[in-house]
Amino acid sequence: MPVQQLIYESAVPVSAARHGSCAVQGAERFGFCRQLNSVPLMAAEFARASEDYAIVFADTGTPDEVVPLVLLGARAGENLYLDAAGAWRVSYVPAFIRRYPFIFSTADEGETFTLCVDEAFTGLNWQGRGEALFDAEGQPTPYVDGVLRFLQSYRQEFTRTRALAAKLKALDLLETMQAEFTLGSGEKLALGGFHAISRARLHALDDATLAALARTGELELVHLHLHSMRNFQVLGKLVGSPAAAPAAASATAEVA
Repeated sequence: MPVQQLIYESAVPVSAARHGSCAVQGAERFGFCRQLNSVPLMAAEFARASEDYAIVFADTGTPDEVVPLVLLGARAGENLYLDAAGAWRVSYVPAFIRRYPFIFSTADEGETFTLCVDEAFTGLNWQGRGEALFDAEGQPTPYVDGVLRFLQSYRQEFTRTRALAAKLKALDLLETMQAEFTLGSGEKLALGGFHAISRARLHALDDATLAALARTGELELVHLHLHSMRNFQVLGKLVGSPAAAPAAASATAEVA
């Protein structure tokens, strides 16, 4: 799987000088991610996301590094969880999407972070619609404080999630997978380029390793991932297939 397509077109640092009279109108519509067929998922989201999405793992482009994702579509540029009006079809929206139009940037390899906003976001305005970013004295509003807390929590979860993925990779629990869908026309559609935990390899772990995974809470995350695989059936229905299931195989289709 290639690196996740970015949804930020023009992210710039938030400042009183530039955004003193700026406001953000809530993103109840998610048209900005219509072409995303997968998004990164944090470990803290596994429990909630496993109810609605298939959670898989993808290569990042860095050797021996993987990242958990939720699948949103079966083809490149396709988000089946978004309806024609731009509303999300299920109740849980991944944090990667909910943090938009804000994001942290860093120029010193994670020593410090700067709050940025995507000025291409249609809800960003200078007419006072929505939540103001700064008050009359040029100080950040409680809304911005809340955004900062959310992004700081996201960053902490990113570190925890990367550690989980590294552990699964080190234990050689991941195997390459492929999902096949049958469309109403009879056409076959293959989705590959992702990994899932092998139940056989998991069951082969020694007691001490399993106990260590249980103590850290990582074993629960493993089972949530495995439980989420049933949601390939949901994805299959959305793409037009009466049934779809993953099977171990070589990748035949890339997830963008």
